[in-house]
Amino acid sequence: MNKLLKELQEAALQRETRRHFLHTCTTGLGAMALGSTLTSCGFFGGKEEKTALSASSASGEPMTPRPSQFSPKAKRVIYIHMAGSPSQLELFDYKPELVKYHGKDCPQELLEGKKFAFIRGVPKMLGPQGKFAQHGQSGAWISDYLPHLQTVADEITFIKSMHTDQFNHAPAQLLMHTGAARLGRPSIGSWVTYGLGSENDNLPGFIVLASGGKQPDAGKSVWGSGFLPTVYQGVQCRTDGDPVLYVSDPKGMNRDIRKQTIEAINDINQQQYDDVKDPEILTRISQYEMAFKMQMSVPDAMDIKSEPEYILNAYGVDPNKGSFARNCLLSRRLIERGVRFVQLFDWGWDTHGTSKDGSIETGLRDKCTTSDQAVTALLNDLKQRGLLDETLVVWGGEFGRTPMQENRDGQTLPFMGRDHHLDAFTVWMAGGGVKRGFSYGETDPIGYYAVKDKVHVHDLQATILHLLGFDHSKLTYQFQGRPFRLTDVAGKVVKSVLA
Repeated sequence: MNKLLKELQEAALQRETRRHFLHTCTTGLGAMALGSTLTSCGFFGGKEEKTALSASSASGEPMTPRPSQFSPKAKRVIYIHMAGSPSQLELFDYKPELVKYHGKDCPQELLEGKKFAFIRGVPKMLGPQGKFAQHGQSGAWISDYLPHLQTVADEITFIKSMHTDQFNHAPAQLLMHTGAARLGRPSIGSWVTYGLGSENDNLPGFIVLASGGKQPDAGKSVWGSGFLPTVYQGVQCRTDGDPVLYVSDPKGMNRDIRKQTIEAINDINQQQYDDVKDPEILTRISQYEMAFKMQMSVPDAMDIKSEPEYILNAYGVDPNKGSFARNCLLSRRLIERGVRFVQLFDWGWDTHGTSKDGSIETGLRDKCTTSDQAVTALLNDLKQRGLLDETLVVWGGEFGRTPMQENRDGQTLPFMGRDHHLDAFTVWMAGGGVKRGFSYGETDPIGYYAVKDKVHVHDLQATILHLLGFDHSKLTYQFQGRPFRLTDVAGKVVKSVLA
């Protein structure tokens, strides 16, 4: 009997955690720790947010809708990332002065002390390959690479003075989407759903759609939740087969059996949570329940065959094939159903000039052809449905392209291409509280440096969060002894682009 009692006592001690100790300690340390945790993990550290966190934790519903800090201009985001980075000099940043230097040796002052991904020696300057004209009442410069986008120029704010710290794809993508060039930080979609929750109980708050045949260079970390609870990470939906793996019932299992299975699993999870109070267990419970709900909601949301013919034609969609155009249409269907953040990644925009498909004159033009109509249709569709005013659409890559033609080992490549460039690139936004028909920032006469109203990646992130009703410096999460945020220790809102 004594041996059995001793074993039971040892088992109980093994389940004890520091959290148990603080909770049960009669000195009051448990209450102190609870108050500290609610404050440090809160979005603002204020009374209102502690209440919201406490309520969501107690209910076991981490995706419960929550108010932002102040009245938002946007309620949801569609972020379109062209992985590989399109050339701003062929699309938006018109530089007639660059034509004069075409084919000439690059000046030494543009090379000295600079690091490039591939350029070595003295490359040749490369003039713009697109034919530019001004469009709309705003007079926005857009090239013939994007004839459809030209028709909606007055809906867009162009930020032409973007700059970044990274010139390689993976770290630059991580910086753009997580605020840091190294792995482990939450993505912007995770921060948004952490802050706002979701408006749909049957769909994830953060959904990812990828096209182009490959994942982004940084992999799934660009939509990961990092140190945030995993319920906030992006859920990638496929455009072929089951939208989400295993969403269909296995052979021999019906929906009722699956429901009973999930209920039994979650009963065990709840017992474990009651014992150890690990918040990640609540995430696990929530995810099992969401997976069951998604069996019905995801196939419906992803079924574009129910769309009228004129909509499919407007986007240029083949309903039987996965494509970037299909993903644009799906993004509208998802935000209609209350999804908070939809992330589109399209791979293949890296135009170095090493091949015909990877060249400025052919590869970039082909990528624009397959995306231009769909992006324009998305903006028009959102506007016609009254959704654009509360939906922020963001379009861009992870960095820019050089004004000189890329070479390798000092030798000119067989096709025209541009190397990675961190000192200047263009991102545009539409809807959701930004100005219509507006261009912000300037680069120098050849597009090498951003010289007026420079915007860093962290500034863009701060602006997106501001449009969603958050002070980026106060949307924080306590991790490893300090509060972390998307914008690290930098970032300022670009107020000039706000409507």
